[in-house]
Amino acid sequence: MDGFESASKKALAFLRRKLGFQMCMVTRTEGNDWAVIHRDDQGYGVAPGDVFNWGDSFCSEMVEGNGPNIAPNSSLVPVYAAAEIGRKIPIGAYIGVPLLLSDGRLFGTLCGIDPRPQPDSLADNQDLIELVGSMLSTILQMELKADEEERRAERYQAQAMTDALTGLYNRTGWDQLLVKEEARYQRYRQSSVVIVVDLDGLKYANDRFGHAAGDALIKRAATALLKASRADDVVARLGGDEFGIIGVNCDLEGGLALCERMKLALESEGVNASYGLAATNKTIRISHALTLADQAMYQQKRQKKSA
Repeated sequence: MDGFESASKKALAFLRRKLGFQMCMVTRTEGNDWAVIHRDDQGYGVAPGDVFNWGDSFCSEMVEGNGPNIAPNSSLVPVYAAAEIGRKIPIGAYIGVPLLLSDGRLFGTLCGIDPRPQPDSLADNQDLIELVGSMLSTILQMELKADEEERRAERYQAQAMTDALTGLYNRTGWDQLLVKEEARYQRYRQSSVVIVVDLDGLKYANDRFGHAAGDALIKRAATALLKASRADDVVARLGGDEFGIIGVNCDLEGGLALCERMKLALESEGVNASYGLAATNKTIRISHALTLADQAMYQQKRQKKSA
């Protein structure tokens, strides 16, 4: 096993065969999204990347302590019998344990389901299931720590690809880091947001006061965007008066908060700008989110001009 993905797939295959279940999964929770990262499925038709409603799941009740880790007959557990997901797919038996990050926060779950109730002896496997869950949590934590170090190394290397005027990443650095963050999304299904910022007053500043004033405006904007962003975020000058930000491991709600911080920071520097925001999900990758954010920014700019 050379990492979390390999360990997960081997663990799922082992548990599914050991328990005789139709499907076992490793999942990721983020807000109310419950995404399948890996699965060993022999009948449910679930694919990696599928996203379900966390609040509808057995796992959400298990994590809250409202239901057991093992339910040989899930219909006998009131919260499982009432769970919405049971109305969509047949679940006769269930197992589940949380997968935790190093700070104790929930990453997701290791779980399994079968359409048929199982013998009560299924509960004898609790120690085994908890051990496998603990093992996967440990491997995940080690891999994410290594991933943090890798991200720092990427940012250090990308420092050579900076914009001379602002010191931010240039378009080449942006493109390179975007590919890296996309690969991380594929591994862990941790969402990110893309924000595109376009300055409203650059042409006026250049025409009225000269290019030195325009350059000063761009530098003030860069300072504001760096101040409002977080340590892991990617902030780049994409060209001219356009900037891009990747909010790393950030959902839509966090992205809206990040965008609002940037707006306030820019206003404090006397900079007016138009914004576009898009978040990744099952069908929207970071590169696509960039296109959507760019479109949203231009739509806002057009609305300003027509107002």
